[in-house]
Amino acid sequence: MDVIITPNMLSGSVVIPPSKSLSHRAIIAASLAKGKSKISNVMYSNDIKATINAMRACGAKIEEYKDYLIIEGSDVIRKESIIDANESGSTIRFMIPIALVSNEEITFVGKNHLVKRPLDTFLEIFDKQGIKYERGEDYLPLKVNGGLKSGEFTVRGDISSQFITGLLYALPLLDGDSVIHISTEMESKGYIDLTIDILKMFGIEIENRNYQEYYIKGNQKYKPCDYTIEGDYSQSAFFLVANALGADIKLLAMKEKSHQGDKKIINDMNDFGFSIKFINNELVIDKKNPHSAIIDFSQSPDLGPALTVLASLVPGKSEFINAGRLRIKECDRITCMKEEINKLGGNVEELPDGMIINGVNKLQGGVVDSHNDHRVAMSLAMATLKMDGELKILNASSVSKSFPNFWEVFENLGGKVRYE
Repeated sequence: MDVIITPNMLSGSVVIPPSKSLSHRAIIAASLAKGKSKISNVMYSNDIKATINAMRACGAKIEEYKDYLIIEGSDVIRKESIIDANESGSTIRFMIPIALVSNEEITFVGKNHLVKRPLDTFLEIFDKQGIKYERGEDYLPLKVNGGLKSGEFTVRGDISSQFITGLLYALPLLDGDSVIHISTEMESKGYIDLTIDILKMFGIEIENRNYQEYYIKGNQKYKPCDYTIEGDYSQSAFFLVANALGADIKLLAMKEKSHQGDKKIINDMNDFGFSIKFINNELVIDKKNPHSAIIDFSQSPDLGPALTVLASLVPGKSEFINAGRLRIKECDRITCMKEEINKLGGNVEELPDGMIINGVNKLQGGVVDSHNDHRVAMSLAMATLKMDGELKILNASSVSKSFPNFWEVFENLGGKVRYE
């Protein structure tokens, strides 16, 4: 599906979708706990559906209701020989170690860009532990025959925290204690904090030794827990950027004292000259003094597309640094955002691990491609607030990955959308 947007002011209130990061983690933990858990404030995006189905394949009983789940967990007893992660990087990287708690042959599959997203961290572990596996030219499909063993693991901290999270879920279930050694500077520390928080709620203890290593006691048991998922800061970024560009949107369902790494969006917006505050439990822009900024993305790569739009429309030259991991998301977000913004009259220069962005007063209408990336599509939609002429976004249905009703919400806020 493509959309055509006629520029118009946006205003009103939006309930920010639940955190996808916390949703994945809570569903997995509940599925590993013997007994029933209720996970509330669930949005059935494609990524979350992938994790639900993956945990069913590993033996969990999961009942879906409108906005909550009842989950009866179990040991990892394989019910199916294939786990389909669809396009979800979190699902594939979390599930590989978890599924290998059960010493049975399993094939992991996925779609589109996910089949090329690196899994070398796990392949190195397989080689070290003598676990047999087969893969084709891409990383998926991946057939694995063998069980994960406890012990010493060495993992880079600058590739993706998802590998570490997957191990943190699986290793407590194994016989024997384990240690994960981090061989480089740990990036995305906030995501590891989220993992450890959720594990603790479900009865699992992890010892974090200053983000340099993690000690995991074996033979632990997950315990059932009722949990309500908070609003997602990475999703709030699109609406905060919209407000910075002139919209008047109240952001609801956000938690002020949150451990989400993407809460960094508040500091980033401050760096761009926008004062972000919680007022009456709503996240709002209190003051506006727009200017360029230098933004470090080492801890928050998912904020890249939205902030690219903002930097393109504030005065001055902005620089994005330590942003190399934007290249290994649903698309290469550095190249793709440069291409699409420049099509519209923007001034974005690509660097190996970042961008230089010279702000312009307005963008021009035109045709852009989401590259099947949900965050690219939603970011470009917000750019229409300072645009002359209509914008056509190809592959706009990509928003279903994380925010299935985004276009409905956009229209309710005053967005003028036609569908093709």
